[in-house]
Amino acid sequence: MTDAHHFNPTVLREYDIRGIIGDTLDERDALALGRAFGTRVRRDGGKSVCVGYDGRLTSPALEQALVEGLTSTGLQVLRIGLGPTPMLYYSVYHHDADGGIMITGSHNPPDYNGFKMMIGKKPFFGEQIQALGAGAAAGDFEAGVGAATQAPVFEAYIDRLLQDYDGGAINAAWDAGNGAAGPVVEAVVARLPGTHRLLYTDVDGQFPNHHPDPTDPETLHQLRATVLQDGLDLGIGFDGDGDRIGALDGMGEIIWGDQLLALLARDVLKDVPGSTIVADVKSSQVLFDDIAAHGGNPVMWPTGHSLIKQKMAETGAPLAGEMSGHIFFAHHYYGFDDAVFAALRLLSAIARSGKSLAELRQSLPQMQNTPELRFPCPEDRKFLVPGEIEARLTGKGLNVNAIDGVRVSSEDGWWLLRASNTQDVLVARCESDTEDGLERLKSMLVEELSQSGIEPPASL
Repeated sequence: MTDAHHFNPTVLREYDIRGIIGDTLDERDALALGRAFGTRVRRDGGKSVCVGYDGRLTSPALEQALVEGLTSTGLQVLRIGLGPTPMLYYSVYHHDADGGIMITGSHNPPDYNGFKMMIGKKPFFGEQIQALGAGAAAGDFEAGVGAATQAPVFEAYIDRLLQDYDGGAINAAWDAGNGAAGPVVEAVVARLPGTHRLLYTDVDGQFPNHHPDPTDPETLHQLRATVLQDGLDLGIGFDGDGDRIGALDGMGEIIWGDQLLALLARDVLKDVPGSTIVADVKSSQVLFDDIAAHGGNPVMWPTGHSLIKQKMAETGAPLAGEMSGHIFFAHHYYGFDDAVFAALRLLSAIARSGKSLAELRQSLPQMQNTPELRFPCPEDRKFLVPGEIEARLTGKGLNVNAIDGVRVSSEDGWWLLRASNTQDVLVARCESDTEDGLERLKSMLVEELSQSGIEPPASL
């Protein structure tokens, strides 16, 4: 089999493959991906790959084509069925497979779908994904006689999630947003003490109730209403494929991704004093300061779940996280981002603290900050602009960090400008402990954007 296949270049992204079904992505792409990825695994000496899929309407057809492509290279394919992305990651450990592919559109709208991949026990990303595209375009595929078997892990996964749970009876609302984590949430909650209210745990790829992205405040209205009406301790939301978490305290206030990580880090540092905690460049200075104040070693790292996982492995960090709600536990877990596991660890951390989540949130300094601002920038300029700003500001008495874009710190606080890896946009954030300081930071950012010929967003 040597027929070449050309992927739409927009779908081969930094951390995964993702596109619009019937427009930039279809079953022929799934078949070719199976052949290209299977070829890579076979040439690495591998024999087996796990495959799972989320609740999107197009996922079963893509799974069928992907499995056909993988088996055509001579691989054993272990089909774990419908579930969240972390269940697929878990299955690779459970079955000791040589790789894994999850069919998921994550938190994108219903007409999107895509693939997240693991090679061995590691993330598969960046140049590795580009190489798959090149291999497919060259028609460079292994051929063999493989086989596919049903290899469900649902029950084992639920047992593993609950294996070390010691959170006592905490009362929570859980909103799965009709995403793939719903059945897992139902099974886990059925075995927890306390009072629990479940929202939208039936899997529905149309997402009829709200878009499944718990970092978007607009998606949290029903969760907040349930927490407040029933007087619960907290609310937990999940994205479409269950690898990102959002949370509200008992007052209905949002606990942002970096605040969640700070509270989880305090708990982990009690058990592993002095350990490294990794967080992405979009996170608040409050987080890095709080980790240090509790005896940890904070490491700021570029945004992107594959990059964070890699840095965790390199530093031996027991915990890492991103502003976007990806939380990675290597402490009593495998180091991948699993929102249901993170939720259980949050319940445990609250119980061990002896305080409510609202009290824990209030123990963190309350900052003045902008949300994540995304605004258009031409593709050929987006990676250059942060470098131009870094060059202009270096040597002006500011702390300029260029690990991912440019993060500029002054006595007022900090601001960040970085390029999105997935869209023709720049992403900015500003944070200060005073409103006046925030305005000064915003003015500096606007001035720098203007000098680089970029129209600042109206919200600045």
